[in-house]
Amino acid sequence: MADNNDVDTLGTTETGQPPKHGFFVRLYTGTGAFEVIGKRKMWYLISGAIMLIAIGAIVLRGFTFGIDFEGGTKVSMPRGDADTTAVETVFSDTLGEAPESVVIVGNGPSATVQIRSETLDNDQTNALRQALFDRFQPVGEDGQPSPQAISDSAVSETWGGQITEKAIIALVVFLALVAVYITVRYERYMAMAALATLVFDLVVTAGVYALVGFEVTPATVIGWLTILGFSLYDTVIVFDKVEENTHGFEHTTRRTFAEQANLAINQTFMRSLNTALISVLPIIALMVIAVWLLGVGTLQDLALVQLVGVVVGTYSSIYFATPLLVTLRERTEKVRVHTRRVMNRRARSSASSDAADVSDAEVTDTEVGDAGVSDAEPAAVAAPSRPARPARSTGRPTGKRSPRRN
Repeated sequence: MADNNDVDTLGTTETGQPPKHGFFVRLYTGTGAFEVIGKRKMWYLISGAIMLIAIGAIVLRGFTFGIDFEGGTKVSMPRGDADTTAVETVFSDTLGEAPESVVIVGNGPSATVQIRSETLDNDQTNALRQALFDRFQPVGEDGQPSPQAISDSAVSETWGGQITEKAIIALVVFLALVAVYITVRYERYMAMAALATLVFDLVVTAGVYALVGFEVTPATVIGWLTILGFSLYDTVIVFDKVEENTHGFEHTTRRTFAEQANLAINQTFMRSLNTALISVLPIIALMVIAVWLLGVGTLQDLALVQLVGVVVGTYSSIYFATPLLVTLRERTEKVRVHTRRVMNRRARSSASSDAADVSDAEVTDTEVGDAGVSDAEPAAVAAPSRPARPARSTGRPTGKRSPRRN
């Protein structure tokens, strides 16, 4: 049977080495084949570079705040046969300056044109409305062209500031509750690593917005807070597996704390990827519906920040949170002592294996020498064996039923 199958039931080959599986097999089974903790310095450098780029984008480029934060005037009208270029031309010819943005919201007969600009006074607003009506003749609810079909509204910058202030308060309360829960449920080192990961996710997501130039709206701030829940969920999944693998680790010398944590990452790798994929699919669907079907800017802003946050959160939970936890734990005396015990045991096992190999080699050489000497000596004559005596029948009944005679 060994000739037909060189891999035994223990998962090792005839050479004593573990079988080499493909990438997807190792990813799905979570056998610890992906070294994350052992290469954590590389991941620290990558995460640090991402963090520096994000901070640099925030400081140098800044954010593109929407009208809700900077204040301004918003003018809306039914689309009809209007397009963004024609509307911008009418705006510029009437007021002598370009609008901040002109977007078409929705599709079909319900589509509308939304114009956002700096704060306009009453005369400027009335002049713009009259120019738009003269050029596009938007129809009202009765199906007839009407100036009343064009609406305007002024947005105060204080409203966006109030949203931001409440969001910061909610963020502080959320982080405090998270720190208390993880400390009580797990340990303080996991709480420190989880909080650092949340800060990483927030800064990187904000940096992406600053770098790409996405507009920051109140919906963006709300979505910015919602990604904390996903990031924390994914991080706690990995931490829970780490806690399970390292429970009572000081009583065994099979693996170090870092190796147990790396095994936990591999065991939850597929779950993290599946969670991210399942989260991304409805977000993309939401963006498609918001942009191409409904044209609702609020849904677009909310989905966009969630999409960025899910990608960043998945990366940080695998390549930042757990490596940081291992680094913090390796500074404790308990983990350092245990790691030395494991290394010493492995050194002794390696030395014993080398000594056994040398001893086997010496025994083999001795047997070869003895075989050469025995070939030169005459073979000893074996003594004749005594023939076996036949068993004597005692005539006693054996208790077995004899076959019936005919």
